[in-house]
Amino acid sequence: MGANTSFLTTETSETSPNLNLGDLPENCIALVLSYLKPPEICKLARVNRTFRAASSADFIWVPKLPCNYHHLAMVDDKKRPGEKEIFAKLSRPVLFDGGNKEFWVDKITGGVCVSVSSKSLTITGIDDRRYWNHIPSDESRFPTVAYLKQIWWVEVQGDVEFCLPAGTYTLAFKLRLGKVIKRNGRWVCSTEDVHGWGVKPVELKVMTGSGQHVVSKQFLETTGSWEYHRVGEFIVDDSNKPTKVKFSLTQIDCTHTKGGLSIDSVLICPTNLAHDFKTLP
Repeated sequence: MGANTSFLTTETSETSPNLNLGDLPENCIALVLSYLKPPEICKLARVNRTFRAASSADFIWVPKLPCNYHHLAMVDDKKRPGEKEIFAKLSRPVLFDGGNKEFWVDKITGGVCVSVSSKSLTITGIDDRRYWNHIPSDESRFPTVAYLKQIWWVEVQGDVEFCLPAGTYTLAFKLRLGKVIKRNGRWVCSTEDVHGWGVKPVELKVMTGSGQHVVSKQFLETTGSWEYHRVGEFIVDDSNKPTKVKFSLTQIDCTHTKGGLSIDSVLICPTNLAHDFKTLP
């Protein structure tokens, strides 16, 4: 009985074709890839030529792009790239407004994020170097950050108009008390100018053109690291219509001076990404 079983097994293995991944139909591979996240698709595209070709199928990438991606990518129909190429372009920072703002598509969720640099903000006293300076930074998405040495009246305002996909968004200021300096050959965060932030909170606001308005009052703490200070949420209803967003940071109690504040940027991102800002690029 055992001999018969062994014979049957041997015969079957000899007559069965030897299949490998390269023999799988390209459309079947593409269908499987469509259920994966973009980083996983890109890894599997390296397996062989068939996987690489399958990974370029448009139907894989359309659901992973924002619903208004044609507007965001400014696609020229005469030289239209594939959806995979569009995703690759949008998942990297795209500068606009003279390079002072940028947007990108999150590689995992397909959500659209917008960052506004300190250079794009209206800051009271920014032209007087006794109070404010733009200092170079290797830690920022942009070349410089705004640094406050000392002032009585802190008022920072900004705005952005952008075609955000419909959904709920969170706006946050990226701030730090202190500035990076080189000390004994090492880069450290100096807090020698930091003062005045524990007396009264700063007031953060976000307003939209549709009338949404959120105010948040927060005390700034010296942590030595960049912190995202959430202002609030707003809702976008129309993906194809530009959303106007205004925001501000103020501390206008003139009974005391404030100093040592670094302003990197203002971030707008889908609320489902705002649970952990550290995961954002």
